[in-house]
Amino acid sequence: MKFALRGYFLALGASLALSGAAMAQDISVAVVGPMTGSEASFGQQFKNGADLAIADINAAGGVLGKKLKLEVGDDACDPKQAVSVAEKMASAKIPFVVGHFCSSTSIPASDAYAEGNVLQITPGSTNPLFTERGLWNTFRVCGRDDQQGMVAAAYIIKNYKTKNIAIIHDKTTYGKGLATKPRTPSTRRA
Repeated sequence: MKFALRGYFLALGASLALSGAAMAQDISVAVVGPMTGSEASFGQQFKNGADLAIADINAAGGVLGKKLKLEVGDDACDPKQAVSVAEKMASAKIPFVVGHFCSSTSIPASDAYAEGNVLQITPGSTNPLFTERGLWNTFRVCGRDDQQGMVAAAYIIKNYKTKNIAIIHDKTTYGKGLATKPRTPSTRRA
């Protein structure tokens, strides 16, 4: 996570070079995710990775000669809370956000970030809709549901082709996205 976040923050430098945010004493960036709630362990991993990456970047001279300062937002994987946090980050003129974790929060938050000129990179949101809407500011560094589902299906077919299997999901957006992805001819059983 720390190394991926370094890449995010390097992308930040490029976006800051084109904005007024580079004039500030410190450059505030944010990590937003489920810091509380059932997915809080993932939010803590986001924060830990961001803390380490920012410490390394600041020790190496920062971005554009400025030190990075981390803001942390908690969306608890709740869409309404995510939009509120996104609006807060956008109004604070945070130029770059790593987050959110849940697709159900990344998607609605991305609209607020786009309106506020905030670059958003998610390390965990897998719903294809997140990037298929074509917003200028949304990026992901993980496989999409339709990609992950296909990889899992190919593995199951290759290794368990003579066995009966069942696909079960937990009714979360993520689980449903993987389990209900339409199969292509290459993954259908003969």
